[in-house]
Amino acid sequence: MNDIPGHNTELRPEKAPVWMRRLVDNVHSGSFHNSLSDRARMSNADRSRQAAVLMLFAGTETSATLPNDAAVLLTHRSPSLRSHSGQVAFPGGRLDIGDANPVDCALREAWEETGLDRRSVTPLAQLDEVHIRATGYPVHPVVSHWHTRTPVGVVRPEEADEVFDVPVLSLIDPANRFTVGWGTWTGPAFRINDYVIWGFTGGLLAAALHQAGWEEPWDRENVQNLRDTLAKSRNNERIV
Repeated sequence: MNDIPGHNTELRPEKAPVWMRRLVDNVHSGSFHNSLSDRARMSNADRSRQAAVLMLFAGTETSATLPNDAAVLLTHRSPSLRSHSGQVAFPGGRLDIGDANPVDCALREAWEETGLDRRSVTPLAQLDEVHIRATGYPVHPVVSHWHTRTPVGVVRPEEADEVFDVPVLSLIDPANRFTVGWGTWTGPAFRINDYVIWGFTGGLLAAALHQAGWEEPWDRENVQNLRDTLAKSRNNERIV
C-alpha cells in the first residue's frame, strides 16, 4: 500500500473519543506540561533539523472511562542504528521538505516504519515542541486516535526491528513503573515485555498518562540505575 502525502494533515480535536478528550483538551488549552519542554532550549533550537513523532492511541469508544483495549503503537529501533539504537520509540523522524506540516511528517514516517495507513488515523492535537536531550533538535509530538485498526508490522528491519501495541492498562500498572537515574539525571520509565521504555518516549508517555487522568499511584522513589537496568533488558542498547 502506498502512502498519500499531504492527506489527513489537519488536526480534528472534535473527533476525539470521549476517553481521550481530557488529554486533547489539556493540549489545546495549553495545560499539557512535561519535563521535556524547556523554553530555554526552544529559543536556541536548530530549526533546520526538526522532527515529528506519532503518539497513536487505539481503543473502542464505549464511555468516558479508559477502555480495556486502549493501546499505543511503539517500535523498537534497530540496535544497528547510529543514533538512539535499541530504544523503544514512537514512530517518527525528521521533517522532509515535502511534508506539509508535522502531522504530515509523523504520518509519513509511521507509514515508512510500520506500513500504517494514514486514512485509519484521526490527528487530534499537536503538543508543544520538545527536545531530544542529546541533540536539542525540536520534535513535534502528534496525538492521534487509531479509529480503525489496520495491519502494521516491520517494514525496514534496519530501522525498526519490532512494531507492537502496548496496552495502556499495562503502562499504568504500578508494577511496571519506576524511575531510572544516571548521574544527576532521573526520568520516568516503564518495563513492558522485558523492554525498558525511558528517555524521550518514557517522558512523553508519563506526561500523557498523567494529563489524560489515566495514571494510577506508583512508587516514584523507586530509582534504578539506568545502565544496570538496560543491561538486563531486551533493548540491546549501546550503553555508554
